[in-house]
Amino acid sequence: MAEKRKRRFGDRHDAFRVRDTKGLQTIMTHLMPKRTECEVYLEETFDATELVRWLAEKNAADPENKITLFHCFVTALTRMVRERPLMNRYIQGRHLYERYAVTSAFVAKRRFADDADEALMVLEPKDTDTIFEVAKKIRGDVRETRKAEHAEVGTDSIDGIIDGLAKLPMPLLAFVVKIIKTLDFFGYNPRMITDGDPNYVSIFLSNLGSIKCPSVYHHLNNYGTNSLMVTIGTLHKEEMVMEDGHKEIRDVVTVGATIDERIGDGFYFARSLKLVRYIFAHPELLEKPLGEASGYDYK
Repeated sequence: MAEKRKRRFGDRHDAFRVRDTKGLQTIMTHLMPKRTECEVYLEETFDATELVRWLAEKNAADPENKITLFHCFVTALTRMVRERPLMNRYIQGRHLYERYAVTSAFVAKRRFADDADEALMVLEPKDTDTIFEVAKKIRGDVRETRKAEHAEVGTDSIDGIIDGLAKLPMPLLAFVVKIIKTLDFFGYNPRMITDGDPNYVSIFLSNLGSIKCPSVYHHLNNYGTNSLMVTIGTLHKEEMVMEDGHKEIRDVVTVGATIDERIGDGFYFARSLKLVRYIFAHPELLEKPLGEASGYDYK
């Protein structure tokens, strides 16, 4: 994670401008200025057998505060991005930036029904947080969201702002959106718009497993700064070939990730993926504070 530093000309409130970019990266931002032109989609099936065993043990010891697979994903991905800072970069205004903090976002249904409202949630774990604190924060946010069947938001929240804009006449709405997109390009959108918006986080997650759906490809957005979109499928049993060659039925979950290829390269992305796989195989790492290194050997 990038350390907070003295702001220089060209920096943004949430990130500093990376000035030692390679020539190819600079050219790519001009040849392919839109994020949706530079998407790389990765699909990975994670062996979650050890993680499932660990979850069963922890939840049996504290059934009132259950930890879910989604909580583990949020924590594991946060740790990965913290240790792999290039994954916390974004390109906007044709410049490369690196965030100061690692943030994640997801959408929660107020109830499982077609006509139920949705709420946007943003999480910024602290250095001292472990899986237990992350799970507690997510449970608390979701619980508060689901107390009401319908959203009750103020005009200063992102949901309130969206609802307010949607009520404008179409010509006026188009004009306002154009202004917002222009300010977004230059990094001058007010915090009241960007704070709480999942388009401005490090990791945007979609927990499709919670509605019994497989992971899918999900596009990035040209608006905002999000460069990593992750979809999580359903936990299921699958036959896998183990290292010694024998076959075994394991607990697995398929994950899809869409990344802006301009922030790094395939080798860096692959190593980052290996760290998440390693955490799933060694779930005790989830109990370590996020500010501590995992100790994973990337060789």
